[in-house]
Amino acid sequence: MPTELFKNRFRVPSARAAWHDYNGGIYFVTICTAGREHYFGEITDGEMHLSAIGEYTRQCIENITQHNPYANVPLFVIMPNHLHLIVVIDDTNGCRRDAPWHVSTEKWRACADGKNPKMQDIANHQGRLSTVVGGLKQSVTRYARKNQITFAWQTRFHEHIIRNTNEMNRIAKYIETNVAKWDIDEFNV
Repeated sequence: MPTELFKNRFRVPSARAAWHDYNGGIYFVTICTAGREHYFGEITDGEMHLSAIGEYTRQCIENITQHNPYANVPLFVIMPNHLHLIVVIDDTNGCRRDAPWHVSTEKWRACADGKNPKMQDIANHQGRLSTVVGGLKQSVTRYARKNQITFAWQTRFHEHIIRNTNEMNRIAKYIETNVAKWDIDEFNV
């Protein structure tokens, strides 16, 4: 697949499903730290011990619904270098909530003068899931900088659309047993 240019720079194509708008649904999300560094804490004797930034991340996840009323995180785990979350996005209304500024915006607004129509279309299709994940990553990064903690995220995140109860149960079990299986985890580097 050819890489497109935007403002004479290469742009990596989206890994998101083109047939899905991410404004509603249930998702299994994985977010990694840059270089898979162990910023969130360490696992000893089968128990996760959170660092200061790990504890702050836990608080942010537990408060996602306060900042994004359309989102809920019923299950998550914080690992030394990544997070797993189940994120439920309620798509019952046609407006998006712009979380950082707490204002409602029309979902399919017209491009303003001076904005690239293709990039505006991508932004309009970003969906609520990206807003939730972006807000979480932004909040943790801001906390790290404010407290002079070395920290960085991997630039993207992985999501899987959960399509049925069997998938949900399998993923929930994976999240619930992730700490206990750390020794064989692919992210344990």
